[in-house]
Amino acid sequence: MQRLDFIRASIAGTEPFSALCRHFGISRKTGYKWLERFDLSDPASLFDRSRAPHSHARTVPPDIITNLTELRQKHPDWGPKKLRMWLLNHQVDFPVPAASTIGDILKREGLVPDRKRKHRTPGNRQPLTTIREINQVWSADFKGKFRLLSREYCHPFTLTDNHSRYLLSCQSSNHENTAFARQCLTGAFLEYGLPDVLRTDNGQPFAGVGVAGLSRLSVWLIKLGIRPERIRKGHPEENGRHERMHRSLKSALKHGNIFRTQEEQQAWFSHFREEFNHERPHEALGGSTPGQVWRPSARGWDGKVPEYEWPTGARLYRVMSKGVIHIGKEVFLSEALLGEYIMLEEKDDGVEAIIFNGMTLAYYNRKTQSIIRID
Repeated sequence: MQRLDFIRASIAGTEPFSALCRHFGISRKTGYKWLERFDLSDPASLFDRSRAPHSHARTVPPDIITNLTELRQKHPDWGPKKLRMWLLNHQVDFPVPAASTIGDILKREGLVPDRKRKHRTPGNRQPLTTIREINQVWSADFKGKFRLLSREYCHPFTLTDNHSRYLLSCQSSNHENTAFARQCLTGAFLEYGLPDVLRTDNGQPFAGVGVAGLSRLSVWLIKLGIRPERIRKGHPEENGRHERMHRSLKSALKHGNIFRTQEEQQAWFSHFREEFNHERPHEALGGSTPGQVWRPSARGWDGKVPEYEWPTGARLYRVMSKGVIHIGKEVFLSEALLGEYIMLEEKDDGVEAIIFNGMTLAYYNRKTQSIIRID
């Protein structure tokens, strides 16, 4: 046997190891591997090792397969990794197969639908806030309308904490507007406290056409000390963690979870939110659930909009009708700022920052009498 002859020659030490490997027609790496594997009491240790998986779908006992299929049927939108994590988290009284084996079982049992591979858009290249801690960045959106069994449209409003993936709000409505979004946010802020940043897309009611893309809703957020942050148009992946939750919600809706009335749909949304936060393990959280990671914000809120304290000597201008200020001429800012005060602060020769409640919205060039947008 070549391998055993090589081991004997190597132990004898009659020639250098490199020369010995050349003599047997093997690389030094292979030679070291044979030496490492060799066990004097077990000549079979030199045989090639099997690359077959430790567990195989066809060797898993029927009772374990039954448990797996029942769990999958209960959670049809959970994949093999998530199912395995759930079983490990709940310390079941049977050996949990590998995720690949679970996947093979699900395919064999006809529980894996065919799906097309999606081409992903390149990642974010804009300076969005880097998410480092809980309640630093929340994301809000309307998921997208769908018809209830009554043919009425449902527009779910959703709100998540980006760090923990905790689903803070999932509310059913028959419309998308500022009043409903503010109602949902108000409820979340009162119960959970305030985030530092609220990330959204560029649609209504989150954004407008004036400076900094302000809307009535984002002006209210700034007054609460929350910085609105918008992703680039056409780049939903920049709100990727929130979009991932939306995919889970959409997948769950497909499995017979669309109802007749808004009230019935809301009851299911509440059930989905409870399961998403406290039952569904998350790979990015090491198998933990969002509810095991998340905690309320240290920035509590009493429901009142605080009065902003401007610096002493600040040059203040009130935003008048049609969203303009008068600084020698009418300068349009945003109709969302109607009735609010902004501050002009000198920065460079002839250039002033336009500041609202501590947030720089744009710059004004007095020489050209024009706005320099930074959004």
